[in-house]
Amino acid sequence: MTSKNSKVVELEQVVIRFAGDSGDGMQLTGSLFSDSTAFAGNDFATFPDYPSEIRAPQGTVSGVSGFQIHFGQKTVYTSGDLADVLVAMNPASLKANMRWIKKGAIIIVDGDAFIEKGIDKAGYATDPTTDGSLSGYKLIKSPISTLTREAVKHLDIDMKSTMKSKNMFALGIVMYLFNRDPEHVNAYFEKKFKANPIVIESNKAVLAAGFNYADTIELFATTYKVEPAPLEKGHYRNITGNVATAWGFIAASERSGRPLFLGSYPITPATEILQELTYHKNLNVKAFQAEDEIAGIVSAIGASYTGAMAITTTSGPGLSLKSEAIGLAVMTELPLVIVDVQRGGPSTGLPTKSEQSDLMQALFGRNGEAPVIILAAKSSADCFYSAYEASKLSLEHMTPVILLTDGSLANGSEVFKIPRVADLPSIQPPMAQANDANYKPYKRDAESLARQWAIPGTEGLRHRVGGLEKEDGSGNVSHDPLNHERMTILREEKVQRVANYIPEQEVFGSDDADLLVVSWGGTYGVMITVVEKMQEQGKSVALAHFKHIMPLPKNTEELLGRHKKIIVCEINNGQFVKYLRMNFPQFKYQQYNKIQGLPFMVAELEAKFNELLNQ
Repeated sequence: MTSKNSKVVELEQVVIRFAGDSGDGMQLTGSLFSDSTAFAGNDFATFPDYPSEIRAPQGTVSGVSGFQIHFGQKTVYTSGDLADVLVAMNPASLKANMRWIKKGAIIIVDGDAFIEKGIDKAGYATDPTTDGSLSGYKLIKSPISTLTREAVKHLDIDMKSTMKSKNMFALGIVMYLFNRDPEHVNAYFEKKFKANPIVIESNKAVLAAGFNYADTIELFATTYKVEPAPLEKGHYRNITGNVATAWGFIAASERSGRPLFLGSYPITPATEILQELTYHKNLNVKAFQAEDEIAGIVSAIGASYTGAMAITTTSGPGLSLKSEAIGLAVMTELPLVIVDVQRGGPSTGLPTKSEQSDLMQALFGRNGEAPVIILAAKSSADCFYSAYEASKLSLEHMTPVILLTDGSLANGSEVFKIPRVADLPSIQPPMAQANDANYKPYKRDAESLARQWAIPGTEGLRHRVGGLEKEDGSGNVSHDPLNHERMTILREEKVQRVANYIPEQEVFGSDDADLLVVSWGGTYGVMITVVEKMQEQGKSVALAHFKHIMPLPKNTEELLGRHKKIIVCEINNGQFVKYLRMNFPQFKYQQYNKIQGLPFMVAELEAKFNELLNQ
């Protein structure tokens, strides 16, 4: 849909930030605009940003909820640095987000909210929309609340419900500004609220009112259009990292022939994986909401013992509680995937903020020698493939895998090309066969050292496993010192041999670039963006972004040795760089860390990398 009353300018990429009180529906507004972006064929990435407090004081900066989307007609890797457009539903959301917008940005505010009480609660001395402080921006001050009430006055709807839909008026304005068809949003209303027709009608009316308001009064002299991105042919959808993770497990279950069992306890920001899996009972999925974190993981271990593809999901505090049970899964050598959707820590920390906080815990957070395979997803869409690979490695190597994602990936979304399950790599668990006269619980494959998986009740395969040390081969309880040493070494070696089954580490850029940027996990998007930008400027910089953490790819030492300078960038205080120093102490590492519950920005990384290149 193209705006009739204004000049249309084509843009290559745009960043929009929606902000308001926690009850203003900014997450929904952003999600609906993201859906319209997917229908428009643009590539995009999003970043939801909301407060930890369940009921922060209304109208205060601490209660502001935000949603940022970066979309364009070429590949988009990040949710963007600074916004071109800010929608601020009250004074507090304006104040909280001024540092996240570009000079000259379009600011759309609800003028009805800028009254003395709201201005005072936000901490302003004067009204920022009239005191000249926004003179460097394109301010659109619209009576959104008033016009929302006007749009639904013909309906039998109370004032509280009416004001819940004012975010749709703001969305209508933005849909007009970017020449989007509101019908895709209307289809969402019809599906979401089909049991409540008046809610459908009111939301449609308010959305249309916002769109028509922008058109009728010629609110914008210029509107914008972003052409579709050149995406490969296929079926696409807007997907969050948590949903992608759940789908990856479902695909692995189907490909492996093992029923999926999830034993989990709700925890921010991992809960949506549990929720998503509960919707798919028809795909042989059993999702169990346990009474606590420990019950969640031990139920999964029990399911694994019976032959299920077992999963448990959590965040940092829950991973701490699961540590003894992870040791049990290591000892029994049963397949189990533990998803840790990282958030800021320690303790309860920052539940709604993202941080690469748990790498050290994943590597070493268990008593005794209890090695596990560790992977880290690199994007919201990659959560699907990381969950699939984690399942494959766990099932085929008969050992636990910790999959690290984080809050920004879990809640963020991007365009996802839906793959055919048949095209994914095969998964072949080492199943023991009935009446195998040579079967022993800890008899190992010569190459991978994985033991066979014997399903209880299978004829001729009676065996015992448990948390006490096992005798090599027979699985009998053993306190023999030499056997304990042998089993400890075998369990470690089994995990290290996984390096033979994963790809070598790739480097984006020249093999001998002056500066090698090293990163891992959810920082991939911003890292590839800044390195690609600097390479286009002729800078000698390359990127090694790690997905496989334990074990590290076989060529890690060799590739690190090819570069004059190495900088390791992390959203923590330096956990991966410490791990590299432990394994490869011969190299000198510089580090760049951010511990603010916020993602890296392209500009800050570019400045740091240029500083190193110029030294």
